Amino acid sequence: MLQLQFLYSPPVSAQTLNFNTISNPKLSSSFSSPKSLQNHAFKFNTLSFTSKPSKFSLKCRQSEYFDQKQKLNNSSSTSPPPSSGSPPRYYVGHSIYKGKAALTVEPRAPEFVPLDSGAFKISREGFVLLQFAPAAGVRQYDWGRKQVFSLSVTEIGTLISLGTKESCEFFHDPFKGKSDEGKVRKVLKVEPLPDGSGHFFNLGVQKKLLNMDESIYIPVTRAEFTVLKSAFSYILPYLLGWHAFANSTKLDEASRVNNANPRYGGDYEWSR
Repeated sequence: MLQLQFLYSPPVSAQTLNFNTISNPKLSSSFSSPKSLQNHAFKFNTLSFTSKPSKFSLKCRQSEYFDQKQKLNNSSSTSPPPSSGSPPRYYVGHSIYKGKAALTVEPRAPEFVPLDSGAFKISREGFVLLQFAPAAGVRQYDWGRKQVFSLSVTEIGTLISLGTKESCEFFHDPFKGKSDEGKVRKVLKVEPLPDGSGHFFNLGVQKKLLNMDESIYIPVTRAEFTVLKSAFSYILPYLLGWHAFANSTKLDEASRVNNANPRYGGDYEWSR
């Protein structure tokens, strides 16, 4: 928005005539002829003046417009504010929607426990959580009846290496090794579609205490399965916690000198 403002002063006349003799309006008619002008004296007062240059000012409000726009963009920014004392957390996932069911895939981070030395050790590997929800209508899904299945890193590797015509099956008992073992049974089957265009993901859940036997299946196309495989391959080292180890490892000049020193027995064979 650019606003221009002009300030202009009109020029002053070159001379101003002061007719003292015609100050009376009654005498104005007597000056209508040249003869009458000869019988009257005129007094001309020339006014000296100094012409002032016209003022021209330019006021630009374009910067104000962009400042207001920048403030508006900053106020509507979607970047999460950093929390005090801890880095911000992000939650991600990928969903596949079909006519009879929906599938959501979400990674879960590994867990670490502190050691007396001040270091950290992984106590539980991360996993990928699969959530199956049956359809409740057209483009509507009943997430209150969802069933979940946690993929371990080994099971993720099985899905990554699964061929177009290959199938796999995973069995889970959430209470395995406990007193309620066998009361809940979960089976995930991944089988190729008859036309070879993708795979069926079928999750069967049996709960003996509730006398429930439910099965939710969803077809996954080859392109959708490729997206899942790519996401699994990327997140797998993070589920193992190797990113934390890589971030904590720093090579400095001292370590390089120790590795090259023959007295350092650990890497002496590789230093020769």
